[in-house]
Amino acid sequence: MFIVHVQVQVKPEFVEAFRQATIANAQQSVKEPGIARFDLLQPAEAPAHFVLVEVYRTAEGRAQHRETAHYQTWRDTVAEMMAEPRTSVTYTNIFPGDEGW
Repeated sequence: MFIVHVQVQVKPEFVEAFRQATIANAQQSVKEPGIARFDLLQPAEAPAHFVLVEVYRTAEGRAQHRETAHYQTWRDTVAEMMAEPRTSVTYTNIFPGDEGW
């Protein structure tokens, strides 16, 4: 498993639009065979900050995700909504084991 946490800081006037665009992307992403999980999180105390938790079954799954129309639509739609470039950290799974996903 390859787990990616993406941190996104959104311009305040775009919070709801970003939420909706990202939910649409996530709804399609979880249908991909290479994705085990795709979560969108928003801290209660920082409503313009979002975290995407993307769990890929393989490294290829991540690459394949980036080739999908829904990802490319999301990427282009939210580009101007971001207050700063998004950042990400990739993790390897330790516990629970991959079979737990």
